[in-house]
Amino acid sequence: MAHQISTADRLKCKVFNGAFAGVVGVSCTFPLDLVKTRMQSQNKSMGGPPKYRNVFHCFSSIFKSEGPLGLYRGVGVNLLLINPEKAIKLVVNDELRRHFAVKSGKSKISVKHEVLAGAGAGSCQIIITTPMELLKIQMQLASQIPGNKMTAGSLAKKLYQEKGIRGLYKGTLVTALRDVTFSCIYFPCVGIGTQLFHRESDSKFTSFLKTLGVACVGGAVASGMVTPFDVVKTRIQTVTPGFQSVTYNGVPDTFVKVIKNEGFGALFKGCVPRMSVIAPLMAIAQSVYFIGVAESLFGINTAHY
Repeated sequence: MAHQISTADRLKCKVFNGAFAGVVGVSCTFPLDLVKTRMQSQNKSMGGPPKYRNVFHCFSSIFKSEGPLGLYRGVGVNLLLINPEKAIKLVVNDELRRHFAVKSGKSKISVKHEVLAGAGAGSCQIIITTPMELLKIQMQLASQIPGNKMTAGSLAKKLYQEKGIRGLYKGTLVTALRDVTFSCIYFPCVGIGTQLFHRESDSKFTSFLKTLGVACVGGAVASGMVTPFDVVKTRIQTVTPGFQSVTYNGVPDTFVKVIKNEGFGALFKGCVPRMSVIAPLMAIAQSVYFIGVAESLFGINTAHY
C-alpha cells in the first residue's frame, strides 16, 4: 500500500543521489580539470615561454610524459570529498527550493528564491570544497616536480601540523566568492530552463535529456562567468614550492598582481577547459540526481515525495 515518504527517507535518498552523482561526474571529467589547473598555474612572471601553449598541447603533453594515469593525478582526494560536497550542494538547493515553494503555496518559485536557494547551496558546500580544492591542486601539480612522492594524506598532515586547521582552509574567501556566485547563476538557470522546456506529457527519458541539456548550458554559463575567481583561487591555493614566483596576499592583492603582471586576459586562463569540465560535470551530476538511483535501491516511490 502506498504511503507518504518520511522526511528522513527523503533526505537519505537525496544525499545518496547527490553523492553518487558527484562520483560519476568527477570520474568522467577529471582529466579536463587537471588541464585547467595546469593552465591556470602558469604565470609570465616566472620567465621563459609557458610550458603549455594551449589546452590541446597541455593535454597531449601530460599524456605523453605521465601516461594515461597522469591525467587522473589527484583524483583520489576528489572522489573522497566529492561525495559530501555534491550531496550538500544539490540537497541544500533542493530543500531550500522546496521550502520556498511550500512557503509561497506555489509549485514554481520566483527568480529571487531561485537565487537565494543557489546562494544557500554554494555557502554550505565550501566547508568541504576549500580543503578538497587545496589538496587537489597540489596533487595535480606535484607530478611536475622530479622525485616528488607527496600524497594528499601527507600534505594534509603537514599543513595541519604547520598551520592548524587554517592551513587546510587557505583560500576560503575566494572559494566562497566562486562557489556562491556560481550557484546563484547555475541553479536559477536550471530552474528556469526546466520550467520553460518541461511538459507534463514528457516521458522520464525525455525529461532526463532536457535536464541534461539545461544543466550543461547552465554549468557552462556559470563556470565561464566565475573563471576570474577560479584563477585567483588557484594562485592563492598553490602552496607547493616552485610554482609561484610571486607572493599573493589575499584576494584583492592577487587580482591586482595578476592583472599588472600578466594582463586582464590572465583572469580567464583555463576558461575553456573549466567550462568543458563544469558543463558536463553538472549535467551528469544533475541528471544522475534526477534519475533517483537511491529510490530504486531502497524501493521508495517518488510519487510520494
